[in-house]
Amino acid sequence: MTRTVLSSPTKEVAIGFDQPFCIIGERINPTGRKKLAEQMRAGDYSMVEADALAQVAAGAMMLDVNAGIPLADEPRILAESIELVQSLVDVPLSIDSSIIDALERGLSVYQGKPLVNSVTGEEESMERVLPLVAKHGAAVVAISNDETGISTDPDVRYAVAKKIVERAADHGIPRDDVVVDPLVMPIGAMGDAGQQAFRILRRLREELKVNTTCGASNISFGLPNRHAVNAHFLSMAACAGMTSAIMNPLHKEEMDGIRAANMLNGVDPDCRAWLAANREPGSADGDDRRAAREQRRRRRAPG
Repeated sequence: MTRTVLSSPTKEVAIGFDQPFCIIGERINPTGRKKLAEQMRAGDYSMVEADALAQVAAGAMMLDVNAGIPLADEPRILAESIELVQSLVDVPLSIDSSIIDALERGLSVYQGKPLVNSVTGEEESMERVLPLVAKHGAAVVAISNDETGISTDPDVRYAVAKKIVERAADHGIPRDDVVVDPLVMPIGAMGDAGQQAFRILRRLREELKVNTTCGASNISFGLPNRHAVNAHFLSMAACAGMTSAIMNPLHKEEMDGIRAANMLNGVDPDCRAWLAANREPGSADGDDRRAAREQRRRRRAPG
């Protein structure tokens, strides 16, 4: 069974088909967040600190760290952000940059085994990023586009993913350490975006046998009530084979969608996580344990 194991100095997280869905917090990203970008550019990481702590408290199992600020010293800012976040929380990190010097700097200060976000199927990207991933013993997000752009045909996107997985193997990176992003499109602009995503996810799981991720909010871009759309998408995607997502863990609807998928996919034993998250006010852990025992007793009782 495919397992992508990431680590911090004190904690390991496994992404896999037999594991709970891996929630990767997206908030440490200055794109579209003017105040955060200004602070990070000035060396003020107070919002980074707050976002790191809040996301882990809300249930994030990993954090994505991005420092993509135009005309800023991205390698320095990314490295400083990684060092700060690792001093505050014990979850593994995804090092997120399209700048090779920033990835190199971030990897040089990271403690543990990170996820590198990301490599594409473009020759230049594969030949620059994959040796760096191999050198540092990291795992990598493989994005399913290449020099031809993003195909609307999920079979073409699958072929790009397969090419990256095979090229990674040439660099000594095992299949377990490649997490494919099949590129989820906005459903408001492309009516079959959901069907496309589920089709390629099933192929990636059953044929290529790789773990997968996505930017979860892409599916609802431009629509009202986005959190409801995201929540249902995440649950359906998990059932189709998706094993992680870069998302905002501060939204209860989306977290509930993932918890429901974990329960229904059989990776929440005795519904413990669901019960803990949805306990009635005033109830105690003992009540939940008793309820779970009673459910097991009823299942075993003769009809």
